[in-house]
Amino acid sequence: MKKIFSLALLVIVSLVNAQNELPKLATNISPLLIGEKIPNITLKSIDNQDVDLAALFNKKRTVLVFYRGGWCPYCNLHLSALSEAEATLLDLGYQIIAISPDSPKSLKVTEEKDKVNYLLLSDSNGVLAKMMGIAFEAPENYKTMLAKSSDGLNSSFLPVPSVFIVNLESSIEFEFITPDYKHRITNDLLVAAAKSINE
Repeated sequence: MKKIFSLALLVIVSLVNAQNELPKLATNISPLLIGEKIPNITLKSIDNQDVDLAALFNKKRTVLVFYRGGWCPYCNLHLSALSEAEATLLDLGYQIIAISPDSPKSLKVTEEKDKVNYLLLSDSNGVLAKMMGIAFEAPENYKTMLAKSSDGLNSSFLPVPSVFIVNLESSIEFEFITPDYKHRITNDLLVAAAKSINE
């Protein structure tokens, strides 16, 4: 009986450890799917205030963007491009929220540099990115930079650049996930998806 119990315990521990391990590559992630709900957690704002994600979603449909950090030139280009589509998305009844592992202090730099008007939130410990299934193990040469941009909270993971459209109940209605960080959704495709969901 003790052997059976020990074996069962070993299997459970192995499963828990497997779930906690990050995929080694961006192509190995297992993101949440359309129809699934985004977990309700608290993130940090640019002013280091707690922000309840579900309460934000409950206000209006959301274009939810995950990016690697303000140090990433491709992310900065994407954030700037989103600013160009913001007026159209607002007219359609959406809000834009962008999330990265950057600390609130680093978010402030990004906001000023990229002239971002929409909401930036910090997921420095990676809880949301991991629960969304879009986090993977950061390559060794990124770890020092990640630690610096997150104020020491992250040196282990990167989020795969992703865009979700989320309804008032926190359910995913559209997603565009790009393991190749150089490739991002176009504004035309994002606006078309937003319009289609609104119909």
